[in-house]
Amino acid sequence: MSHRLALATPHSPTSQASLPVTFRQGVTRRAVMLREKAPEEAGGPGLKLLLGEADAFAEPLRRWFRPSLTLPRAQNPQVVILLPGFGTHPLRMRYMARKLEAAGHKVKRWGMGFNLGPTQANFDQLALRVAQVRERYGQDVVLVGWSLGGIFGREVAKRHPEMISKVITMGTPFSGTPYGNNAWRLYQLVTGHSVVQPPVEAQVSVKPPVETIALWSPRDGVISPRCASGWPDERDRAIALRCTHIGFANSPEAIRAVAQELDRRD
Repeated sequence: MSHRLALATPHSPTSQASLPVTFRQGVTRRAVMLREKAPEEAGGPGLKLLLGEADAFAEPLRRWFRPSLTLPRAQNPQVVILLPGFGTHPLRMRYMARKLEAAGHKVKRWGMGFNLGPTQANFDQLALRVAQVRERYGQDVVLVGWSLGGIFGREVAKRHPEMISKVITMGTPFSGTPYGNNAWRLYQLVTGHSVVQPPVEAQVSVKPPVETIALWSPRDGVISPRCASGWPDERDRAIALRCTHIGFANSPEAIRAVAQELDRRD
């Protein structure tokens, strides 16, 4: 005798009815947020800087016409987890990972694929990943976060400072208004929630209780320099670079800056 499962299947009336409702609600919510306007006093970098972000896509080609980037051998080898930016995959940080590893650091991925926005589940999963890496290597971990990845790094460091030795952010909007960038509409479209009402409780401007360094660039065409550099009480140091926002993950200057911070002893 066969028995039918009571659970809704993809062809059951229950799932057929609920899916369109959920889909419509999501579309409606995003349509409303797309019409939202940023406060008058807020704004991202100008159009010229935004268009300049296209320059980052030529970086892989430039490597064929200049000496290979070689970092000094690390005097203070670290265990590092790289945290990708919004909408990007860890593979976008592979070049940085290879150079840091060649210098003597242990570099690991964050283990969650594409970064599609913060949730409590994502924070918990990253904390678990940090704990696993720390246990494996017997050493506190350095979190290096690009853009939104830096928010992940700062927030997890606040929750679990006992596992993390340092946080390095690259073009991360942790200070000022959440509208101080050119990506907030795209962020809302993808995540389905407002930049001022994230699905997690977080005071992103509060400094983690570990050493925290903010790398920022006046050439950033996505994130306002003020938001990425922060105020003195929001980080320990802010270091200005000359790269685009997209270029943080691949520019020689940014990779050297990260390597110097990894090797620095306070």
